[in-house]
Amino acid sequence: MPKQTFFQISKEKQDTLIQAAKEEFSRVPLHEASIANIIKSAGIPRGSFYQYFEDKEDLFYYLTNQLIQRNNERFITILKDKNGDIFEAFIELFQLVIKNQRKQEYKNFFKNVFLNMNYKLENKLADHMYENKKKQYQSILALINRDQLNIKNEEELQQVVKILRSITSQNFVHVFGQDLTNEEALRTYMAQIELLKRGLYKKEY
Repeated sequence: MPKQTFFQISKEKQDTLIQAAKEEFSRVPLHEASIANIIKSAGIPRGSFYQYFEDKEDLFYYLTNQLIQRNNERFITILKDKNGDIFEAFIELFQLVIKNQRKQEYKNFFKNVFLNMNYKLENKLADHMYENKKKQYQSILALINRDQLNIKNEEELQQVVKILRSITSQNFVHVFGQDLTNEEALRTYMAQIELLKRGLYKKEY
């Protein structure tokens, strides 16, 4: 997370630094990204950068965390619209994300995040998401229609969410790695979701 000094500068300066970071992390993956390029684009001294963030990883996680938060907010809205149907909510969110990733503003950034995902990065992002988004996560769990699911308790519900997130993330990797069209990506994703439905939906659903 940013240091407190980052939130004390003007919104304009914050946005300038964030935009410079987006451009750099879109140009290359995290391990190749250069603080020198970021501060040059943002027009700030190197010393100022370290007053705002610990290092480039700190800035990257903050930027990625902002995207995660927006997607969680979208997911909550979708889940409400779908009356708590977690499968339908994940499907709609997946469609929304693959549609947005075609926009040049997001395309290369998403590509560099997902195609360069490793165990350390994945767990770091998961930790950031959980620690900073506990309230959102609890809201998601509370909105899920459990009556339609073949589960026994809260722990199994959390496992269902974890499985769906994992499958969704892996499908994003395939979208970028294989340069799939939206139609191809959705067809593959839906095939996997339908298999899960067979085991998790109660008979009456």
